[in-house]
Amino acid sequence: MPVATPAAVRKQISSGEVGPVYLLQGEDEVEKSALAHEFEEIVEEGLRAFNVERIHTADVTSGDKLSDAVASLVTAARTLPMMAPRRVVIVLQAQGLLVPKRESEAASRALEQLEALLASPDPQTTLVLVAGTLDKRSRIYKLLAKQATLVECGVLDGVDDAARWVVNRIAAADMKIDPAGAREMATLAGFPDRPASDGRTGDVKRLRNDVDRLVLYALGQKTISIDDVRQVVGSGILQNPWALSDAVGAGDAKNALRQLALLLESGAAPELIMGQLGAAVRNKFPFNAPMMLRPAVQALFRTAMNLRETGSDPRVLLERLVVELCARGTARPSPAGGARRF
Repeated sequence: MPVATPAAVRKQISSGEVGPVYLLQGEDEVEKSALAHEFEEIVEEGLRAFNVERIHTADVTSGDKLSDAVASLVTAARTLPMMAPRRVVIVLQAQGLLVPKRESEAASRALEQLEALLASPDPQTTLVLVAGTLDKRSRIYKLLAKQATLVECGVLDGVDDAARWVVNRIAAADMKIDPAGAREMATLAGFPDRPASDGRTGDVKRLRNDVDRLVLYALGQKTISIDDVRQVVGSGILQNPWALSDAVGAGDAKNALRQLALLLESGAAPELIMGQLGAAVRNKFPFNAPMMLRPAVQALFRTAMNLRETGSDPRVLLERLVVELCARGTARPSPAGGARRF
């Protein structure tokens, strides 16, 4: 049977011309879950309660449980569709079935039943197996290679496919992203408008890292705009290398912590970050909070010393310093003329 990309499988789902068995494999759990869910679209929405069945096999830890799980799967896959041309059976964490943890007589019988189902699948049922990476030398995998459409999730086919992948990843974080922003992210990661004839594609690793940074940047937001994308993924952060210093100078702790996180995620050294914070104290405090200049310098010195200690967590130390500087930078003398104490 063929090896297909997620994009090709989505075209099959859209046309309604799907095969009898699919194996969704790979390490991209979000992509596998999203693609498995899309198989439900084969069945009319009002009839899915009768013709779409999900089976979870994560708790298959013994031969008896394996026998019960396989029996349920065979029954579901052999059941005729109700008022619809096709049923869909989705098996999540299918490695529990395909690679049982313990071998026993009951497990061997169950695997024989599973192999019989895969060797002769019901033509009116689409069976979707969602699994991690499997041993290609195993007997069950060799059978799947003959009988199933193998789908390697995490392979992106052009800018549209990459943009859809971004939307799904953002949705997994309970956020939404402007479609134009998702497409711009895909373009910046090097994905072409159409798949290249020589097989070249974009940088999936960069796209994944960009999404992680964007989600971190947009914490607390429900929707991510294209401006957010350009600030984090585009050249915005490079055009303003002093964003952290500016946020601290303005006393904006939330934005300062966000900028600190972005710098750390991009691999910036603690020494570089300390330089930015020192610049904020030198350039902003004499005008915004002159009474707090000395305590701010002391906080910088204390953090610099702590960063040299073995076993210290630079992120924690820098976050504490940023919060302290933002608080001191917005301090004003009390009505009695004394400095506000922290």
